[in-house]
Amino acid sequence: MTHLNLLVGGPTSEWPEQLSAGKVSGDWIGVDRGTLRLLNMGITPLVAIGDFDSLSPEELKRVKSAVSDIRQAIPEKDETDTQLAVTVALQEFNYDRLDIYGATGGRLDHFLANLWMVLEPRYRQYAPRIRFIDKQNTITFYAPGSYEIQKEPDKKYLAFVTLEKVDHLNLMDEKYTLKDANVTRSISYASNEFIGNTGHFSFESGTVAVIQSKD
Repeated sequence: MTHLNLLVGGPTSEWPEQLSAGKVSGDWIGVDRGTLRLLNMGITPLVAIGDFDSLSPEELKRVKSAVSDIRQAIPEKDETDTQLAVTVALQEFNYDRLDIYGATGGRLDHFLANLWMVLEPRYRQYAPRIRFIDKQNTITFYAPGSYEIQKEPDKKYLAFVTLEKVDHLNLMDEKYTLKDANVTRSISYASNEFIGNTGHFSFESGTVAVIQSKD
């Protein structure tokens, strides 16, 4: 499986250990200040995207001299920098998965915009390819179907989050099960756990985010 990484400019305190240690493999797209942070780690992204309003003139000059493909937007726009970058990643690059770092922590309005963007028609078909990763959580997205998920070794908790109306949700073999639930609103079935190394769930309509977490 091939994957592309996207680094947003959120707090470095929320980075997972492997990112802080420079041990995340794959190609990168830099988003706003995330581009500068990639350069500081010795990584030149394929593309740098954003309005770059978080950079000083000198920092922006460094970015423009180091990255060959710059997509600079005006600050007054209808999309977040992350949305601009996700659009480029999904439409211009052929990777199986898109891992997004630096998109949690800091401003809640930005995080919610990032979380809910998978519901937009232009992204919905790609939602199962997108993951958000930080030091405590991995968030994945699922379209209707039946699934087996693998437990991440360093994660204890498991949550199923209905991002919209979801029909016939079944949690078959987790610690707390659910049978044929019709969920009419967004809700987080939080603090569930795996029984073994895998879990199974299914649903027939809507979009579900699955979050594996640790304290």
